[in-house]
This record gives sequence, C-alpha cells and structure tokens, in this order.
Amino acid sequence: MAETMIKAVKGKTIMEFEAYLSEKQRLIESALERYLPGEGEYPPLIHEAMRYSVLGGGKRLRAILVLAAAEAVGGESKMVLPAACAIELIHAYSLIHDDLPALDNDAYRRGKPSSHKKFGEAIAILAGDALLTMAFRLVAKNANQPGIRPESVLQVIKEIGAAAGTFGMIGGQVVDLECAGRDIDPPTLQYIHTHKTGRLICASLRSGAILSGSSKEELITLTKYGEHVGLAFQIVDDILNLDGNEEKMGKTKGSDLAAKKLTYPAVYGLSESRERAGELIEEAVSFLKGFDARAEPLREIAWFIGKRDY
Repeated sequence: MAETMIKAVKGKTIMEFEAYLSEKQRLIESALERYLPGEGEYPPLIHEAMRYSVLGGGKRLRAILVLAAAEAVGGESKMVLPAACAIELIHAYSLIHDDLPALDNDAYRRGKPSSHKKFGEAIAILAGDALLTMAFRLVAKNANQPGIRPESVLQVIKEIGAAAGTFGMIGGQVVDLECAGRDIDPPTLQYIHTHKTGRLICASLRSGAILSGSSKEELITLTKYGEHVGLAFQIVDDILNLDGNEEKMGKTKGSDLAAKKLTYPAVYGLSESRERAGELIEEAVSFLKGFDARAEPLREIAWFIGKRDY
C-alpha cells in the first residue's frame, strides 16, 4: 500500500500536480484578499482578527476541492470562487473556535499564536462568528455569476448550512467532546470523523459540482468520493497529531493524546490506521473511473491526502 500511496496518478507528474495546487492556491488567496474587509475598515480590530486567521496560511484544500469538482463536471473554477472562499471562511472560523480554551485550548495554529492568544478570547469568538456569517453572504454572490442558476445557489446554501451545523461539523464536535476520555465503539468514532471533518469536505465537492450544472449521477459519484477522502483526511490528521513533524504542522503533536480525545490510532493503533487511510484513498479514486481527464486533479488530491505529512 505504501508504494501505491506515493505514486503519481497516470497522466500527471508530481511536478504538474504541485503546479496545479500552487495555481489554485494563488487564485483563492487573491480572492480572499479581495473579499475580506480591509484591516483599516471600521471597526478595525475585528477585521484585523478575521484577516489574521484566514490569510495566515493553510493548504486551501477544501476551497481547491470546490474548484476541482467544478472542473470535473465541465465547469470553470473561476465561476465558483465565491463558494470556494466561503467554505474556506467556515473552515477558518471552526479553527478559531476549536483553539479556544473551552475546546482544544491550543496556543498555536500554523506556527503562529492562535487567535485568542493574539486578540483575546472575546475578539476570537466574534471573529469566528463574523467569518461564518460572511461565508453565506459570499455563497449568495454566486447568484450574480453568469450561467449559474439561482436555484443552484440556494441548494448550495442548504448543503453548506447542513455540513457546518449540528448535522455535520458541529454535531461531530459535540460528540467528540462528550466522548473524550471514554471508551467508545467504532460506529461512534466513525460518526465523529465523518461529521467533524468529512461533511464539510463532501460539501465542498458537491457545491462546486452543483453550481457547475452536474448531472445527478456525477453528483452521487462525487459524494461517494468525498465521503471516502473526508474520512481518510481525518484519519491521517489523527496519525500526524501523534507521529507528525511539529515544524511542518506548526503546532505541538500529541495534543489529542493529552486531551484524551478519541482518534483512530488510539482505538486501532498506528499501523491499522495507516492501512485504513490507504484503503479509503484507493476506494475514493476508484469512484472516479467514469470521469475523464478533467477529474485528474481530484485523483491527485486523493493521493496527496493519503501521503501528506503536515
């Protein structure tokens, strides 16, 4: 499995894929810079805090998945940029709140002081709230894009709302908190991972596809792909928290263990966790066999998730 995980997908070299990621990251960074209020806009402190967390680095994976899904079904990535940036804002808000003392109590994020360490808890909470609110305003901007149907935008708002709420990310976070330090069964661990992380990743793919006019069959297939890469992503995250490179991650490893959080390595061990992540990646890629070369970035992203080290 390890040999499979490091190969380049047929048709694209590793360098070509890295160039693709860099191009999309630049596109997203530029759009985020435009969409976010300037630091000098009144009241400046909240806008500074928002920009600090959003523009502070990151892989932009969820946003890139929106763009790649749009391309896979024949759409243009630039047309779905507002939705891609909206999901990035939701992700940033969730990290701000996760780092708070009441939750994970992390002092660093991406090698910098966490929002509450930089601005205080009150402003960190409000910055997260502001980003979540702004995200739905951004999704609505897609209704102004030529060729995108307003009903598709409405559907995406519903998709993202469900993925970010109690039936998705928040629900997974709550069960994670409730189960800390307790023995749980595999279905509960699966629920935590598929909801806390997987639902927003899946919504990223579905949003790009829906806005680009995907067929019902394409949407079903991309959903299956998303469910598998979403779970694999969180399993790899668990592994890195225990066995990753602190310098690359920008945060202290072992925090999950110290907080007695339920993770795949804690329940299954490192070896079995790595094996399960590899199986999920291979299954995810297999779902894309009916897609043509336009889905090549999605195949590459799956392999990237499986072998990432930060």
